[in-house]
Amino acid sequence: MRTERRAEAGGPRPVSAAGAGGGGGGGGGWKMAAAAVAAVRAWFWNERFWLPHNVTWADLAGEADGGLQYPRASHVLSAFPLALGIFAVRLLFERFIAKPCAINLGIQDSGAHRAQPNAILEKVFTSITKSPDGKRLEGLSKQLDWDVRKIQRWFRHRRNQDKPTTITKFCESMWRFTFYLSIFLYGIRFLWTAPWFWDTRQCWYSYPFQPLTSRLYYYYILELAFYWSLMFSQFTDIKRKDFLIMFVHHLATIGLITFSYMNNMVRVGTLVLCLHDASDFLLEAAKLANYAKYQRLCDAFFMLFGVVFIVTRLGIYPFWILNTTLFESWELIGPYPSWWLFNGLLVTLQILHVIWSYLIVRTAYKALVRGKVSKDDRSDVESSSEEEDVTSNSTKGVFSTSSNGSNRINGHVAGGQWTEED
Repeated sequence: MRTERRAEAGGPRPVSAAGAGGGGGGGGGWKMAAAAVAAVRAWFWNERFWLPHNVTWADLAGEADGGLQYPRASHVLSAFPLALGIFAVRLLFERFIAKPCAINLGIQDSGAHRAQPNAILEKVFTSITKSPDGKRLEGLSKQLDWDVRKIQRWFRHRRNQDKPTTITKFCESMWRFTFYLSIFLYGIRFLWTAPWFWDTRQCWYSYPFQPLTSRLYYYYILELAFYWSLMFSQFTDIKRKDFLIMFVHHLATIGLITFSYMNNMVRVGTLVLCLHDASDFLLEAAKLANYAKYQRLCDAFFMLFGVVFIVTRLGIYPFWILNTTLFESWELIGPYPSWWLFNGLLVTLQILHVIWSYLIVRTAYKALVRGKVSKDDRSDVESSSEEEDVTSNSTKGVFSTSSNGSNRINGHVAGGQWTEED
């Protein structure tokens, strides 16, 4: 009876072992599989892990005062079809809104300089390596009777052929800018009237018996769906060098949203979400200005982004968010297993904040020295000619950063020589 009540409140109902078998010789195997699934679900939804002491799933299964419900784990499943819907909206937005805007701003839909057709080099590129070492370059030089420098240039051109155009990057950034700005404004409007926005101890009073309002539900599920859409689209979006870091970031964010919803830590969760949205749209605005070749506007947005990012992630986040999740909650409700997991994810996010803040400060410092925001270490397009190598210090850099502030300087020129990037 207790297992069924847990499943109703916290997760999917366990499959009945009696009804799982289809009869015949395979019935025993189906019953064993169903029993194993039921055991795993009972273990996963263990009340002593998810909930504070003396609280059960049955306590949260009913309605709160006034007919309002408590969060249920099954609610997060609605984020998956919504994520697909968000991705579809994104495709329409980029095609019918972002791309016309880019064209009106004079951004060309032209790709990088194409490499000269060469069957031998193409075979090496596709079958062996996209960045040959010195020994292989010497061998190819003898085989083709080409200068090593010319072969290096060919591989740069060939790598750039597979990379996105500026208009593609503009459309991606414009979509993210639109979503981040919209969800941030919605979050500020919602939290402005929320008592826990002004007193974080309100996040823990009467916990976990805090009702779920419709506005809070939509805010949470929409954020979760958006990050799921980013997780999926990360494999098709512009590839950057911090792919692994961003993958960990998306996993941590999805984990935070999901876990905090399942054990009804949604009040403090809304503070975390809104705080992170405060700087993301500024970074996307800087990238849009850069793609449109408004360098001063790009620099201004980037500097503003850096200030907001550091203030929110290194100031407000640890002294406001971590203070309430680690200390105020300890005082008011005490620790329990999922409490440790939730705070572990928050601390992991803080470590990423420190890494990104360092990269932002380094970029800002070099921008002040050089008079502009320089290229990113993860630059999407490499310099593609010898002339570009010589003049890249005097031309405007390509500012192409991720949506969460992993910004780096791209030192393409070192002593007048090309520095290869992987």
